[in-house]
Amino acid sequence: MLGGLPLPIDPNVLVAFETKDDAAIYRLTDDIALALTIDVFTPVVDDPYTFGAIAAANSLSDIYAMGAKPAAMLSFVGFPRGKLPWDVLTEILRGGAEKAREAGVDVIGGHTVDDPEPKSGYAVVGLVHPQRVVTNAGGQAGDVLVLTKPLGSGVLSTAIKRELLSEEATSQVVDVMASLNRGAADAMLAVGVHACTDVTGFGLLGHLSEMATASKLGAVIRAGAVPILPRVLELIDEGVVPGGTWNNKECLDRSVEYADGVSAAVQVALVDAQTSGGLLIATPPDRVDELVRALSAAGTHCAAPIGELVAGPPGMIRVEA
Repeated sequence: MLGGLPLPIDPNVLVAFETKDDAAIYRLTDDIALALTIDVFTPVVDDPYTFGAIAAANSLSDIYAMGAKPAAMLSFVGFPRGKLPWDVLTEILRGGAEKAREAGVDVIGGHTVDDPEPKSGYAVVGLVHPQRVVTNAGGQAGDVLVLTKPLGSGVLSTAIKRELLSEEATSQVVDVMASLNRGAADAMLAVGVHACTDVTGFGLLGHLSEMATASKLGAVIRAGAVPILPRVLELIDEGVVPGGTWNNKECLDRSVEYADGVSAAVQVALVDAQTSGGLLIATPPDRVDELVRALSAAGTHCAAPIGELVAGPPGMIRVEA
């Protein structure tokens, strides 16, 4: 889809869209670069305040994944004028603004349009040293892959919409989606890693395939090591799967080989379209234990070594049981 677009020619563009990375990087000086991203999506929960908070956390993740520090945010909201009370819009904006404050930044402007379906998202500007950017293209063969949030938010959000999820299960997945990846980013920067991406709409395997392709490597995932939220596999077996997840599965079946023993439900969970998922970090083997300790100390939802990058056809993934 992006193949017809002209590539940037400005030498200060350090990262653009060629490697499908999480944010663009633009160098201002020898010591300062901007990390730039935008993300917008439709409601994943009923509560407008929580929806706004998750939208902000989701957008901020792209900045954290690049090793940058967020500096400012702009809000975008699509809102069905006359169909919902104005206080719903207020709560969406308040949820996002307070999540931004939790990240140490302010929402300093934005834009709202009349839209039949509510939408919320943010453009985020971050700061990073040009030589300390963490991209999805820096992976090396042998790097261990570490995941910082469990999978399943796409399936569980669909279950919420269908009123199939208990209050306790809803609270659990909301907590995961609304959690900032700031602590995970701080941990990986302190330890030193080769590559990173955040796990969002293309699912774990989709974003891993992008990382492996950009790094000119293959990857191996151990399905049994991948943390998955409660009830996700059960719901998948019952057919509670978002359309985006099925699209991911169809797209990725050409580049993923599943070993015998990897169930159909687990295969779907590995491509489930996530909202505000965790960071997927590629780190040298001799730093894995240190990274896991640092992530645990930062309070991440998990710090799970789930596989490694390997020499092989770029972007190809083998999923072992």
